[in-house]
Amino acid sequence: MAGVLIGLALLAFWLFSLFDVITAPEEEVRNVPKALWVLIVVLIPLLGGLIWMLRGRPKVVRDPWPVPPGPGMPKGPDDDPDFLRDLDRRMRGED
Repeated sequence: MAGVLIGLALLAFWLFSLFDVITAPEEEVRNVPKALWVLIVVLIPLLGGLIWMLRGRPKVVRDPWPVPPGPGMPKGPDDDPDFLRDLDRRMRGED
């Protein structure tokens, strides 16, 4: 049973790696051309997928977190004048 689970996990990893290579934008693939990455992943399933994940996969550019609100944007509900006006109106029963 353990062998079947390991085999399924390896198959899933291989398929994930293959689809990841295929769907990666050509201009963002690193180190070698995309067609060569497809061949590497197909011909050397486990090792090719690992190499793809470490050396070929496009780097994800992430914004710093948390992203501060832009100028003119309220930071919270209590900083939003429209929200406070609406809340005051609802509290007075003017719905």
